[in-house]
Amino acid sequence: MAKPIPEGYHAVTPYLIVKHGAKAIEFYVNAFGAVERDRMQDPSGKIRHAEITIGDSRVMLADEHPESGALAPETIGGSPVGLHLYVEDVDAVVAKAVAAGATLTRPVADQFYGDRVGGITDPFGHCWFIATHKEDLTMDEIRQRAAAQGH
Repeated sequence: MAKPIPEGYHAVTPYLIVKHGAKAIEFYVNAFGAVERDRMQDPSGKIRHAEITIGDSRVMLADEHPESGALAPETIGGSPVGLHLYVEDVDAVVAKAVAAGATLTRPVADQFYGDRVGGITDPFGHCWFIATHKEDLTMDEIRQRAAAQGH
């Protein structure tokens, strides 16, 4: 009997729509160390469906297909969705992503909630919050730090 959540997947799996899917996969490999798992293309080379793994998580992606309502951030003027990526060394990963073509949107800095975080927008319009967890804090400690910093 098939498992309700397939092996290797989590309950929530991002599905990114991009223009230039092959270039997006190349960016994610170079910037985040992604591993390409699957790729289905149409005869013109347009990606109908692909899957990559970043860390322990699968990410699905496809080229934009306006005929089925699958539109890239570039087409709709940006994306209101952010992806949060935990890594071993946030400073190195953000620098690598920027070197690979991402735009820095939030310089890397320690945050009151115990993470060191930086933000980028990838060349395909998707927003990423990249973090390294530095401190285990209780919600009371986080609230106290937030209040002390005026948050």
